[in-house]
Amino acid sequence: MNFRKLLYPAVAAIGIVGLGTVAYFAQRAPQAPLEKTSSAAAVPGSSAHDKKARGVATTGKEVTVEVAKVIGMKLQDEINAAGAIQSNQSVMLRPEVAGRITRLNFSDGQTVQKGQVLIALDAAVNQAEVQQAQAELSIAKTNFKRNAELAQQKFIAERVKEESAVNVQVLEARLALAQARLSKFEIKAPFSGTVGIRTVSVGDYVKDGADLVNLEDISSVKVDFRVPEKFIDRIQKGQAIEILVDALPGKEFRAQVDAIDPQIDSAGRSALLRGRVANPAGKLKPGMFARVRLILDERENAMVIPEEAIVPIGNKNTVWKIVDARAQRIEVRTGLRRAAKVEITDGLRIGDTVVTAGQMRLKEDGAPVRIVQGGGQSGNGQQPSGGSPVAGNGGAMAVARK
Repeated sequence: MNFRKLLYPAVAAIGIVGLGTVAYFAQRAPQAPLEKTSSAAAVPGSSAHDKKARGVATTGKEVTVEVAKVIGMKLQDEINAAGAIQSNQSVMLRPEVAGRITRLNFSDGQTVQKGQVLIALDAAVNQAEVQQAQAELSIAKTNFKRNAELAQQKFIAERVKEESAVNVQVLEARLALAQARLSKFEIKAPFSGTVGIRTVSVGDYVKDGADLVNLEDISSVKVDFRVPEKFIDRIQKGQAIEILVDALPGKEFRAQVDAIDPQIDSAGRSALLRGRVANPAGKLKPGMFARVRLILDERENAMVIPEEAIVPIGNKNTVWKIVDARAQRIEVRTGLRRAAKVEITDGLRIGDTVVTAGQMRLKEDGAPVRIVQGGGQSGNGQQPSGGSPVAGNGGAMAVARK
């Protein structure tokens, strides 16, 4: 009895679920083809065939892009390198003999002239030796003169006269030696320049070879730098150099190649070059870090476009060129790259318009485009309806050669 009570409600529930399922799928079934045909027939001229017959264009949706003009500008083929500023002439003054300092004839950082006595050592003993040599030479010359007169009168042998002459020569050499030794006790400037900061004072006893003070000629300075060996054939003495120094921001110094080392560094595969820069104001100091730009070639009216306009395909470079509001893919040849610009050597002309943003949405040649300005503004100042355009004009790239 209980079993029958449970069986009837279960069968009823299963039936209800089945009917609901059939009704649900019946509502989701597609309409009959006959209805589609009838609907299409109800609106005359709505088919693609009718549009074509009436001359109506069937173009696709316009692609929103940003563009730029091909312009002409001056380009320089260059090499960038790091270097160091050096004095035109530099020397550390050192004594050749030991002695005590008696005079310092300069102040730290003073400009001195060539031949000026800078440091004097105690030379009392050597001065006495010079005076003694001078006295002995004077006596020898007097004896030689007297012996020459006596030999002429035949009072003495000719040999005595010759011995007197030899004695004079010996004493002249001795005097020259004493004077040379005396000169070592004065240290003179070998060239005009600026002295550094001395490390000694009056009264100090210094040994021969000890460092006293440096002397620098910075009326002009040298800059040494290295370039890769592959460029050595394109570099000649006298080529223009531009130098930037981190210690003097915003100031550019003009120079030229002064020397090229004939030996290539086998470890770094580079060549050493030396430039020379006029430095009348003395702003460039020895030891400063320098950024060197060596100009290899200049092109006065090179065609350039923004680098974001280039679309690489395999080993080829292409751009999308705008012609009559439609995009055409053009293969181009590129040259130098400078400051986010790319030189075009073949494929375009000055004044052509190329796409700089939105290339990924261009699928085929002849696609209609809608040109907007950078930042997503259309030509009439309105936001385009096809979604915000891709931002153009990315950051500047590094210089091609390092």
